[in-house]
Amino acid sequence: MDEYLSGLTTEEINMQTFQIDECSTEQMLQLMHEQDAKVPGAVAAEIPQITVAVDMLHRVLKNGGRMFYIGAGTSGRLGVLDASECPPTFGTDPNMVQGHIAGGDEALRTAVEGFEDNAEEGIALIERCGVTDKDAVIGITASGSAQFVISGLQRARELGAVTIGVVNNKNSKLEPVCDVCIAPVVGPEVIMGSTRLKAGTAQKMVLNMLTTTVMVKLGKTYNNLMVDLKASNKKLYDRSVRIIRSATGVNYETAAAHLESASNNCKLAIMMIKTGLSAEAAEQALKQCDGHLKTAISKFQKVV
Repeated sequence: MDEYLSGLTTEEINMQTFQIDECSTEQMLQLMHEQDAKVPGAVAAEIPQITVAVDMLHRVLKNGGRMFYIGAGTSGRLGVLDASECPPTFGTDPNMVQGHIAGGDEALRTAVEGFEDNAEEGIALIERCGVTDKDAVIGITASGSAQFVISGLQRARELGAVTIGVVNNKNSKLEPVCDVCIAPVVGPEVIMGSTRLKAGTAQKMVLNMLTTTVMVKLGKTYNNLMVDLKASNKKLYDRSVRIIRSATGVNYETAAAHLESASNNCKLAIMMIKTGLSAEAAEQALKQCDGHLKTAISKFQKVV
């Protein structure tokens, strides 16, 4: 028996759901809901560590570095999910925030659990990605024992990268190779060891917080509007027009016309309306302000 694994909170038997197989459908759902309600408090307790991680990530991305998620199983899938949502939501280059799962893309759809024990592949992944001291690597593992993740973070650290851990147990094996370790402890799972449940939910909440707050700090929003979104389909085009209208108070026709003049760049269209600048001048003004729309508007506000 592995003493480390047997001592993990995520491997314990949940006595509150011990007889779940004797429950009615509604009783099972109520039990799950009661257990899920424990997750937000566990995440809230880690906000001091999340704060440190966000500030580290902000420095990395602001200076042209990249952010990598690495994980196995559910943890890896969640990292890929969060990374893949950054380009459409915040208009980022796909290389800025990347998600990698043990076993490669096949593991997104088919369980290949043995890969989490492959330390050599974790090291190889970091080297294939060309991680440097300008980057940050976030390792996600509920148990804190996945060798793919531990070895990957260790190699990233040797290369000078910022290393951040997201785990669901305190004093994990991952912690020693992390500059900061975020460890929301959610307790035993509804089904013993099924960390796709509460642990996975907690991980998703943490990843949401990391990318969302970093992107806000990078100027990817105006108030809470996603002004850097890519209007790549009908829904997002319509949202872009509504965002422009909300930010400027103009009518639909004016918003749509400026969006077209700005080549479907929502942020640029708002800048043009707010300042009266041409598309080219507005783009240059935004660059001077590192893409922070509110700062740029304040600096170049037109006088009525």
